[in-house]
Amino acid sequence: MRYLTFALAKGRLAYKTLEMFERIGITCEEMKDRDSRKLIFVNEELGYRFFLAKANDVPTYVEYGAADIGIAGKDTLLEEGRNLYEVLDLGIGRCRMCVCGPASAREYLQHHEMIRVATKYPRIAKDYFFNKKHQTVEIIKLNGSIELAPIVGLSEVIVDIVETGSTLRENGLTVLEEVCPLSARMVVNQVSLKRENERITRMIRQLKILIQQQQEVNQ
Repeated sequence: MRYLTFALAKGRLAYKTLEMFERIGITCEEMKDRDSRKLIFVNEELGYRFFLAKANDVPTYVEYGAADIGIAGKDTLLEEGRNLYEVLDLGIGRCRMCVCGPASAREYLQHHEMIRVATKYPRIAKDYFFNKKHQTVEIIKLNGSIELAPIVGLSEVIVDIVETGSTLRENGLTVLEEVCPLSARMVVNQVSLKRENERITRMIRQLKILIQQQQEVNQ
């Protein structure tokens, strides 16, 4: 039996994913040691192999077949635009991609004015403004604290992930428009889905049941 290889986005998302996996019998004791410097973690008995990667790299590993399955945020998948099968919304890490700025910037959006938009997600921002709103904007790619851009006059608005909105409020900014909801998604390599169809579809089925049960508990 060949290994089924998982690429997980480093950090909190990886550990939440592993908790879910454990509940359907997919375990990897090696990964519980958070101080480990290993790059590849293996469960020989079950034929599973795991590695942690930077979130942006997960779709790349999966598209090229270095991993059969990947777990990453919807924001990463939209921004990377890789050729993958998105098979499941895990329902964890829920947040929103939003257009944010000072309340005074709302009129720029309503009147489709030419404005500057700062973001870590130029592909998502471009798709939203050009294809959905049909508004011409200048998109500025930033890597650091996006909230700074409208405060110092680099841009009128930003496109960024919003969880609680507290950072926005503390800096005099607000959500002006919602671009899309986000959460962790499972993606599968197209060849792997054919070659390991039985193992992968069984796992998806088990996860769907688990997610359904969790939703019922939370209602």
